[in-house]
Order: sequence, then C-alpha cells, then structure tokens
Amino acid sequence: MRNTFIDELVKLAAVNSNIVLMVGDLGYAVVEPFAERFPDRFINAGIAEQNMMGMAAGMASEGCHVFAYSIANFPTFRCAEQIRNDVDYHNLAVTVVSVGGGLAYGNLGYSHHAVQDYGLIRMMPNMTIAAPGDPMEVRACLRYLASHPGPSYLRLGKAGEPCLHQQVPDVAPGQWLPIMQRDGSSTLLSTGAAVASAIAWLDTPAFAGHSLYTMPLWGMAAKSKQQQQLSDWDEVVTVEDHIHDAGFGSWLMEAAAPAGLTGRIRSRALSSEIFGQVANQKTLNKLGGL
Repeated sequence: MRNTFIDELVKLAAVNSNIVLMVGDLGYAVVEPFAERFPDRFINAGIAEQNMMGMAAGMASEGCHVFAYSIANFPTFRCAEQIRNDVDYHNLAVTVVSVGGGLAYGNLGYSHHAVQDYGLIRMMPNMTIAAPGDPMEVRACLRYLASHPGPSYLRLGKAGEPCLHQQVPDVAPGQWLPIMQRDGSSTLLSTGAAVASAIAWLDTPAFAGHSLYTMPLWGMAAKSKQQQQLSDWDEVVTVEDHIHDAGFGSWLMEAAAPAGLTGRIRSRALSSEIFGQVANQKTLNKLGGL
C-alpha cells in the first residue's frame, strides 16, 4: 500500500500544484519519487510530529492540501491536540497518513501498534477516515480525498497486500463495496487491511454462505447512510484490525441504533489479549481473535 500511495500521490500532484507531502523523518525507499519530482512540495519535518501537524495546518490555511506521513501512532495520538484544534476544528485540507495500521508493526511493540486510532479519529466531526483494503482502494481513496479536500485520516498497511478489485472502484463515505457476493442474507463488512482476515474466513464453514463487502471511507458524517444498507441483510459481521471498543463495529452499531438494527450486527475485532504483546502481525492477529 505504501508504494501505491506514493505512485498515486505523484500522479495527483502532477495535476494539482497545491498537494504537499510532509514526513516525520521516515519513509526512506518509499517517498523518493515524490521528493525528487516535487522538491519544493516535499518537507521533512524531522522527528517532531506535533510541529509537523501544526505546520501542515498552517500550509493548508494558505490553500495547500498537505499529506502528513508517519508510522502508526505517531501522527495520531502524538498529535491529537493539533489534529483536533488545528486541523479538524478549522476544517482544513490535511490528510493524516498513518503507515502500518493495526498490528503491521507488531514486532516493534506497543508504541507502534495502531489499534486505538479509529476510536480517536472518528470522534472528530469533520474527519473522513480512509481505510483501504487493497492497492486499488488506496488509489480510489486518494482520488476521492484529492477531489474533496478536508480533514482526513488515511490508514495504510505496509506492503504486499493483494489486489481485490480488477480496477479502481468508485468510493464515497459510507458506501459498501462488493468483494464477493453470494446468495444469502448474511455478509462480512470489513474496513482497512482486516479484509485479509475476512477473505480467509469465507472458506470456513461458519462463513460459507456470507458475502463480503468493504467500506474504505467512513466517519461521523457517514452514519446516516448505514441504515438503508443494513436493512438489506439479516446479519452483518464487521471485521477490523482495531480493538472492539470505539472501533468500526461500534461505529456501525451507533449508526444502526436509532432504527433498532443493532441486533443484525456482530463485531469481529482485536481483543485485549494483544496489549503489551510483541510479535509479528499474523501472530498478534491470531492472538487477538482475527
């Protein structure tokens, strides 16, 4: 996903001179195509993420669309005040880019585990969460964010994710995208890189009759679109590489509650067993219930 992100961002920046990439002294062997082609729009802010986010907000207030790029928790929890007060409150075109969502950096320990980030970001009223499940969804999300500049959070995996779509899909906040459609009244609904777990489950007896959809764009403002889509299903199983609390499944249940549809939803997310554990992503996902 990282390489696809840079490739697509370069293409977008070639036609939009307001796009800026800012990094927190990382991304080497990934960000060079952008830095070399647009040196005047590439800024290494150093290991100072809070300052980076403040700079990004300042540049956005002058008309730039800034993509602020760092690993896992560093551009989110470390910058929570700047995201809340500088970016979201002023409705500025800053896309917070988090690389290694979920437990992608599991072997680097808890400081690098992004398993509470949905909970933080989805409380910001103007933020759009972009959690693509494959490289095609990365391109789709970037195209949407570039054409609808505003506060946003792009949550990427690391590398090697397979393509699930044959072409770049059309995306919009709150829209469900089909990956596999089967006869039946039950479906899995995934967001982000957790779609890999969902795909594996389709071959198991417990989910043999389920369809699979993803939701790459969502957030507080997209809740109103969920009741109609939920009404088409007797059972929806949400899948996410985030803890149960305040995650994607919780968000969907909140959206469903006014219409009394919460009974149709089951959530599959990471359990508290993963806190404090150090291992690779596959091992930690298994320990956490994915």
